[in-house]
Amino acid sequence: MKTILKLLLAAFVLSLVPTTNVCAQKKIETPAERKARQEREAAAKKRRQQQEAAAQRQREEEARKKREAEEQAAREQAAREQAAREEAAREQAAREEKDRKLRLNSCENFNDGLAVYRTGLHGMSCGFINETGDIVIPCTWWDAGRFVEGLARVKDSNNKYGFIDKTGNVVIPCTWKEADMVFRDGLVRVMDDNGKYGFIDKTGKVIIPCQWQEAELYFSEGLAYVMDDNRKWGYIDKTGKVVLPCIWGRANYFSEGLAAVMSEYGGKWGFIDKTGKFVIPFGMLYDALHFSKGLARVAKGYDKKWGIIDKTGKEVIPFKWSWIDDLSEGLYAVKSGRKWGYINEKGKLVIPCTWKKADSFNKGLARVMDENDRYGFIDKTGKMVIPCQWEQMGYSFKDGLMEVMNDNFKHGFIDMTGKVVIPCQWKKVTPFDKGIAKVMDGDGIWHRIDKTGKIIE
Repeated sequence: MKTILKLLLAAFVLSLVPTTNVCAQKKIETPAERKARQEREAAAKKRRQQQEAAAQRQREEEARKKREAEEQAAREQAAREQAAREEAAREQAAREEKDRKLRLNSCENFNDGLAVYRTGLHGMSCGFINETGDIVIPCTWWDAGRFVEGLARVKDSNNKYGFIDKTGNVVIPCTWKEADMVFRDGLVRVMDDNGKYGFIDKTGKVIIPCQWQEAELYFSEGLAYVMDDNRKWGYIDKTGKVVLPCIWGRANYFSEGLAAVMSEYGGKWGFIDKTGKFVIPFGMLYDALHFSKGLARVAKGYDKKWGIIDKTGKEVIPFKWSWIDDLSEGLYAVKSGRKWGYINEKGKLVIPCTWKKADSFNKGLARVMDENDRYGFIDKTGKMVIPCQWEQMGYSFKDGLMEVMNDNFKHGFIDMTGKVVIPCQWKKVTPFDKGIAKVMDGDGIWHRIDKTGKIIE
């Protein structure tokens, strides 16, 4: 125990004795040494600052390069997007141009600056395009007619007819079972759901109620013929007033103050004035047409030979023809048996009846068909101007040209001398109108051509 206490006491005493400094006493700096040290520290600090500045510049340079790369990438992406938009716009413009050409090539003739354009199966969707091919009235109608005096007839999906204006607005709702295409004297004939005819004006107002079984398309000299429920014919005025009662078996329109009427259906014909008074009574007339320039074509006798009478009923041209066409450029086309020729206004035969068919004269020429069923043209002396070599051809020249079809069923155009101006290479063609014709190629694609035959792009 005592030993332990001695040891603890010795340790305590030792702890009180100062420890010997094994390290050399800190050396005191001289001014030169301190200056050198400070210069070293300043140089080290400067190097650190330079290194930090260089590192900062490096970081800034890298950030700048990154930013420039990002900006360049953004510009390149924007350029690609712009190029894509421009390409899409060019493709869209090309499609629109192609569609415009297709619409112009396949539309109907223009009227009032607009033309009917048909799409869908069998052309059941109809709208209107302008002369540049742009759709101005969408193809929402089942049928449509040309614009006349600012209105066009349309048919809706319920098979009812009405009228629209040139902006596409419905002016007259589609409520009519039938409607004629053109207003005349401000009126148009319509049929209601009961199958009766009447007339409306351009606002759609019913002017003459639908009460007639039949009615003339338009008023002639202020009157229109109508048929009542007893199948008798008479005449009404534009207000719908019955001017001449329905007592006739048939009736024709008024011309030069006279109209042909039939005593009863299948009976004989005579001519009445606007008071209903007979001017040419029922006689041996078995058919009668209207007066023109004081003359009328009528048929007489049981064999129905045609001749021409004046307003007194006097025979002007003998009743010896199987048919007489309208007067055209001073000549009538007449049929004798199965052959056709031409007579003048006095009834003299000026071109013998040697043709299988013969049409009226137009601009000094008339289309005729020979025994081989080929068409050509003759002049008013009967001289062959264009030989009969065509399988088909038009009735008259348009813009100085006429459509023809050869034996291979190909279509082209000739001039008034018979010269082929546009070769017969088309599947179908339309007549020229304002210097442009439409032609269909072998693939069924329509094109527009000018008078030289060049396709209009």
